[in-house]
Amino acid sequence: MRASFVDGRAWPYCRSPSLASASSIGHIRAMAEPDESPRASNAPEITVSELSNALKRAIEDRFGYVRVRGEISGYRGTHSSGHAYFCLKDANARLDAVIWRSSLARMKVKPEEGLEVIATGRLTTFPGKSSYQIVIEQLELAGVGALMALLEARRKKLAEEGLFDAARKRKVPFLPRVVGVVTSPTGAVIRDILHRLADRFPMRVVVWPVRVQGETSALEVAAAIDGFNALRPGGPAPRPDVLIVARGGGSLEDLWGFNEEIVVRAAAKSAIPVIAAVGHETDWTLIDHVADLRAPTPTAAAEFAVPVRAELVASVAELEARRRGAIRRLSERRRADLRALVRALPSGEALIEGPRQRLDRGGETLAARVRGAIDFRALRLAGLARGLARHSPRAHLAGLTERVRGLAGRLERLGPILMDRPRRETEAAARGLAREGARIGRRRTEQADHLRRLAARLSRAYAEGVEMRRSRVAALWRHVGAVSYRGVLARGFALVRDEANRTLRRAAETHGGQNLTIEFADGALSAVVGIGPTPEAAVLPPSTPPSRMRRPRAGKEGEGQGSLF
Repeated sequence: MRASFVDGRAWPYCRSPSLASASSIGHIRAMAEPDESPRASNAPEITVSELSNALKRAIEDRFGYVRVRGEISGYRGTHSSGHAYFCLKDANARLDAVIWRSSLARMKVKPEEGLEVIATGRLTTFPGKSSYQIVIEQLELAGVGALMALLEARRKKLAEEGLFDAARKRKVPFLPRVVGVVTSPTGAVIRDILHRLADRFPMRVVVWPVRVQGETSALEVAAAIDGFNALRPGGPAPRPDVLIVARGGGSLEDLWGFNEEIVVRAAAKSAIPVIAAVGHETDWTLIDHVADLRAPTPTAAAEFAVPVRAELVASVAELEARRRGAIRRLSERRRADLRALVRALPSGEALIEGPRQRLDRGGETLAARVRGAIDFRALRLAGLARGLARHSPRAHLAGLTERVRGLAGRLERLGPILMDRPRRETEAAARGLAREGARIGRRRTEQADHLRRLAARLSRAYAEGVEMRRSRVAALWRHVGAVSYRGVLARGFALVRDEANRTLRRAAETHGGQNLTIEFADGALSAVVGIGPTPEAAVLPPSTPPSRMRRPRAGKEGEGQGSLF
């Protein structure tokens, strides 16, 4: 009897149960019976291979052909032999599965990681591992796995926030000084990265050890990324220029820590460029989408982080050689251009022939002009010498001495005459000055008296003018008060206004219930017009305006009051 297990129930197929091996079942029962039986010591001994083969025949006979529903996990593509190895799992258990190359080629539905399928095949055992597995012959789609559905929903959510945009990704530095690595310190990944960095470009590497699998792996990876970003440049611990978040290959469940939202957001807000190297080339996690650079393997991440030192040295040497060659070729080209220019220029003798001839002519002309200038200066000097002889200081001094003697004689003769005349003129001028001073004093006294009289007149005129203008202003103010409406109010009248502050002159302009404002000389009051009709007798005739009042005729002198206007 074969059974097909679908949704936990066994469905029989047409096969006789007698096909089961009695000896195998007997051996299994003998091994399964407790030691309390007296026949336990008499049970036959069997080898491990015999027991494994017996179990295999029992399982194949009991579950020869089954249909199993589960999610594909741990699929890494076809093996080098062409076979496919993976697991089928659900919430509580997992089952190893294998698809032979011949069956895989005929299948329409190919296995994919996270795909929920219905597998049809034979259940058997693998004695080399003491495990059982299903040999799948046919695959049918049963829906997307729960983890894949969760992963897709999370990916869409983070993509809508813009965390996966290519515009926000930064360029990895070409030659970092310090490389930070977030990975397990005991795995092969860190050894591959360190070995690759040492081969390409030896530099300082700072490793932040974390768990890359398990419940706390996501928290530790996020804390490591934040910790590297919290390091200050120039501090005791060097701040990396680039981060490598790496892990080896594994199933979707093994890599799930790198799909957690806390890890993705930590990588997104990292100020240091991040290189993600999680799993193999076919493994994709959410940190691969948000990282600034995604490497297919940890070894490739080390290659992306640093260049090859030997290649850089060779490149620099090549550039230096090219620079020297370019400078040499430029110098040769400039030297050739200079030779061509030299050949095109005239010779030095030809260049100085004209200036030399002009110099010779200029020398001859200069000599002639110098001789002429010397002769002219000699003649002028001779003339000056003759003039100087005529006006020598000794002759001039003798003439002046003789003139002084003559003037002294004249002074002796004219001295008394010259002294008496100025004395008489001075006395006459003093007397005239005294008379003029007396006359000026009298005139100043008269002018002072005149000024005092003018000041007194000016003060009286000013006071009279001020008083006259004060009287005019007072009269005008009284006139303004007389013609102002407030003067009318002061004489016992009142001013009536409606709600719009318009002046009412007639009773017919009012209506019942209207609010009025009545202004008196000393204030205003509010009033309401009565609702009842106003009798005609209550309407007083308008008073005669003052302008139309007749003036009383003037009587005889002393009779009557007289006009008020």
